[in-house]
Amino acid sequence: MALSERPIRTYGRSKSRPLKPGQVALVETFLPSVAIPAGRFDPDALGFTETWLEIGFGGGEHLAMQAQRRPDVLFLGAEPFVNGIASALRRVRQASLGNVRLWPGDARALMANLPDACLARLFLLFPDPWPKVRHHKRRLVDETFAREAARLLRPGGRLRLVTDWTSYLDQTLGILTRDPAFAWTAERAADWRDAPADHVTTRYQAKGLGDCAPVWLEFVRR
Repeated sequence: MALSERPIRTYGRSKSRPLKPGQVALVETFLPSVAIPAGRFDPDALGFTETWLEIGFGGGEHLAMQAQRRPDVLFLGAEPFVNGIASALRRVRQASLGNVRLWPGDARALMANLPDACLARLFLLFPDPWPKVRHHKRRLVDETFAREAARLLRPGGRLRLVTDWTSYLDQTLGILTRDPAFAWTAERAADWRDAPADHVTTRYQAKGLGDCAPVWLEFVRR
């Protein structure tokens, strides 16, 4: 069954503390101007040199800074957590970022609406680890996700996944190294132990909630 045909169930929180009035105003008045429309969406139609997608952008720190650095690139961000959406909206408006579009929902629904080979880069930074064994089926990265990521990345496109949970690392490496569409770029230990030069530290990363140091996995689309 194709990803677009499979019923999508989103796990985890969609909201925590109540939004402040200013955050509510951002969601109600600013989000519509930067929201990715429902249905089929071709990012190339917006005229940027290439398109990058960040899945689960949290508070938007990484997304906004990357967008500031590369105004020629269209940045798509997907996040179901409304408090994170509000935080990202604040960053986008304060920096007057005209190259950011947001999807306030499950990234898999957005991915299903994108055309083949439309992405140059895909970021998945510290995805929800669901550390309990009985919850592993809730993890985003599985064989279906890998196939969809391969469909969306153009040849030579890159997938960066970062996790600080050992079991998620093992699962992800197993899935992506078995997939013939991807090649792991690491050549030495520093390639997965050290943050890439273009990385932006997130609030989640700073908390150090995992059971290991962050591991940086970079894959290239064959």
